[in-house]
Amino acid sequence: MTKEQLRLRSLLTTALFAAIIGIMAQLIIPLPLVPITGQTLAIGLAAVILGSKYGTFSVLLYLALGCAGVPVFAEFSAGFSVIVGPTGGYLISYIPVVWIMAKYLEKTKFTFAHALTANIIGMFITLIIGTAWLKWMADLSWTAAFLSGFAPFIIGGFIKALMAAWIGLLVRKRLISARLLFTNQLSTKAVNKSAS
Repeated sequence: MTKEQLRLRSLLTTALFAAIIGIMAQLIIPLPLVPITGQTLAIGLAAVILGSKYGTFSVLLYLALGCAGVPVFAEFSAGFSVIVGPTGGYLISYIPVVWIMAKYLEKTKFTFAHALTANIIGMFITLIIGTAWLKWMADLSWTAAFLSGFAPFIIGGFIKALMAAWIGLLVRKRLISARLLFTNQLSTKAVNKSAS
């Protein structure tokens, strides 16, 4: 299999993952201002499974679909108004978060301990950005923003970090072995094989 074929498969996997993020966004535990959703779990999985390049692509595609009117945001919402609304900071944070988490793993190693650390870091970055945005857009005090946009998500965030690390590494390994995910290691093997 050539490098281009591997890359095409990775792009298809990336597009599929954008859809998965949209589906998991509909797993909701309603709260007054900011609902708990499966989105952050999906973002953690994207970072662990796809890496920085394709993970970021999947998030950008997901956000683009939502802004274009496809109902992929929480509660089947869509439109640019969601991005600039009170919960938009959480959505916007997914772009740097998925990249930072995946870069951390690429600079260290794709092990459970590092994947868990990356997801915990990502959780706190998302909560900080999302809470600051909520305070600004909803005109809340810092205390009110913290109590509604940060504190309720900490325990769930740790649980989702554990799940993303464990499930993500399992899926990543299987996708690589099935040649459905493009990595530098696979690209070198593919090029060497096609040249021989």
